[in-house]
Amino acid sequence: MAEKKKRKKNIFREYLEAILIAFVAAMFLKIFVVASYAIPTGSMKDTLLIGDALLANQFIYGVRTPGHIPIINTRIPYAKLPALTQPKRGDIIIFKYPKDDKLNYVKRCVALSGQTVELRNGDVYIDGKPEGEKIFIKRDYDPSEGFYCNYYQITLATGKKYTIRQYESRFMGDGNFGPIRVPENHYFMMGDNRDNSEDSRVWGCLPKENIVGKPLIIYWSWDKNVPLYKLYKKVRWNRITDIIS
Repeated sequence: MAEKKKRKKNIFREYLEAILIAFVAAMFLKIFVVASYAIPTGSMKDTLLIGDALLANQFIYGVRTPGHIPIINTRIPYAKLPALTQPKRGDIIIFKYPKDDKLNYVKRCVALSGQTVELRNGDVYIDGKPEGEKIFIKRDYDPSEGFYCNYYQITLATGKKYTIRQYESRFMGDGNFGPIRVPENHYFMMGDNRDNSEDSRVWGCLPKENIVGKPLIIYWSWDKNVPLYKLYKKVRWNRITDIIS
């Protein structure tokens, strides 16, 4: 009888150890390797849509350890580990919102430290030159925002390509901004949905230490406007496994 109780205790202990090991491994992966993020706003349309779920590389720009304890939200000191590479113009970056580091934002890096940023009639200029070659793609209506949008492909001098959109009938503000010089160890961030994005034009340049990671792939996506009973149509099957660039 005593032997059976001992065996049960051993089995219980083995299960508990396995669970603890799995939990520690999962937390290690989430903090230091790959983590999941959801897109709650349309500031990166149509590159990223509301309802997209992303996997992000946490270590490429240097792992940032947690700055607060979940649930009780107590702040703790954080550290920034060495980066494998530094952000480049055109990179999409996940970062801690400078005005509230409990929130994660995602935007595109438009300018680096030491560069001068200016907007003229909605067009971005870096050090007095256009951000890249701008080619018109299409005109489309966005019923959720109530505007016709013009889509453009931007090609940087490095060959990097991405798509932005601008409202046909108006610009954010008056379409003009700056010029401002990006401080050392900061980045100028903008949403691809240029006229509906709260970004560096609103809250300033992004401090380097706020960077969290780089999105890799869309692993899930669904449309919040489609009712749940239409599950097959609610899921955006064509976006799943899309590489983010």
